[in-house]
Amino acid sequence: MLQQPRRILCGLILIASASAAAAALPAPEGLRGWSAAEERLYASWIETLFAGTDERSSWKALHEVLRDPARNPLHNSLGLGEDDAHGPNAVVMTPDCADNPYFLRAYYAWKRGLPFGYHETSWGTQESAPRGLRWQAEAGTVALHPRAFGRLMNLVKNKVHAGNGRTALRADATDYYPVPLNREALKPGTVYADPYGHTLVIVRWVPQTKKSPGQMLAVDAQPDGTIGIKRFWKGNFLFTTDNVVGEPGFKAFRPIVLDEGGRPRLLTNREIAADPGYGGFSLEQENMTGEAFYAAIERLINPEPLDAAAALEDLFRALHEQLIVRVGSVANGEAYMKAHPGAVIPMPSAKAVFQALGPWEDFSTPNRDLRLLIAIDTVLEFPDKAARNPKAYEMAGRRRPEDVRRELDRLLEKRAAELSITYHRSDGSPWVLTLQDVFRRKEAFEMSYNPNDSVEVRWGAPERSDEISTARRRAPGLQIEKMKALREWFRKRLRPS
Repeated sequence: MLQQPRRILCGLILIASASAAAAALPAPEGLRGWSAAEERLYASWIETLFAGTDERSSWKALHEVLRDPARNPLHNSLGLGEDDAHGPNAVVMTPDCADNPYFLRAYYAWKRGLPFGYHETSWGTQESAPRGLRWQAEAGTVALHPRAFGRLMNLVKNKVHAGNGRTALRADATDYYPVPLNREALKPGTVYADPYGHTLVIVRWVPQTKKSPGQMLAVDAQPDGTIGIKRFWKGNFLFTTDNVVGEPGFKAFRPIVLDEGGRPRLLTNREIAADPGYGGFSLEQENMTGEAFYAAIERLINPEPLDAAAALEDLFRALHEQLIVRVGSVANGEAYMKAHPGAVIPMPSAKAVFQALGPWEDFSTPNRDLRLLIAIDTVLEFPDKAARNPKAYEMAGRRRPEDVRRELDRLLEKRAAELSITYHRSDGSPWVLTLQDVFRRKEAFEMSYNPNDSVEVRWGAPERSDEISTARRRAPGLQIEKMKALREWFRKRLRPS
């Protein structure tokens, strides 16, 4: 039976009993905080929600996942039709990447009768990390109703931003705390905040086998509300601690407990460190180099040496998936421009191109293209990397490094010619690009993110080629000059803070 809420405290405290749909989870009992056991249940719920997913898994909105009773053990557990596809109480969940971890956390807290809160946070500078300013609290009481939860999610959407994930690792007045880089801490529900504002949530691990590398999979959200699964690799998870705003890395939600008077409070870093049940507090990622970071995570994903050829094949799969996602992103921009003939999407100036609102945010791809360039580099550099690190691969002791490099170079050339993507040109005709084509025109991807350009330009079609003959649009000259001025960031594979 649904109970009435006792109070709203620092965000949301809702009391409910689990229905048959949530029978896999123990029923909540009264007002309580986030215990270590509840954190484990939260991790289990996230893993169940995204069980069986892979890099091709995507949804138009987060609520599509939550409305699937086969995935969500908490589906309609309040008995109000809150997870129905239609109806007056249907909850709509369309977070962007910074909101997505909070939406997942808030939804679970709502269904389980747990406290939920969030900080209003500063944006920070290179000299000072983003800082938690005020822990958002709701005054008075609110009816236990899906529409009230929807209003709370709108508040989160308006208040939470990328800076929330990049607060200082040592700070206590934050929503997240840094975790050690081990399998126990990097469980489903753990958040990854990258140096440039993107945020992902770990959902599952795929174990390494003799035939295939392991994977760490995470979910992210895009500005248009779509969510999708991404694997851990340099093309998706950027990491650096140099010349960035704030402190990135893997972090967990700071548990909220209740004091003797029933008031919620956040655990401090010292308290979390003293209770191993929460997964540990660690400064391991503080000032960590990118090389050390990637090496540490790759050892967790693949604890046994990899076959070099299989590892390269896996990188090709990851890059191919990334390109397939880009096909959809560019097509969305093209559809918008065709629906608004003659329109020109305003282009922000300088580094604002990487973080802006409106149609530019929805349809431009500077962040994704920067990641794509890093992904291309990762594939092309792999033969040299494997030859320099023979102990990391099963070839160790069997062949000379230079022989391995030549073998991998041959495999790289072969697979680049075999794998392809297809995009549709301005006249609707399909055009096939092999990965070899993509490699050859990677410099073009340094200026391919503007949705005011025709789709052919955005795929780097050479001037005076048959491919570009169908192009119907070009970005205004002033925008092209802006892009030229920003090109150095893409050449350096860096993003301005």
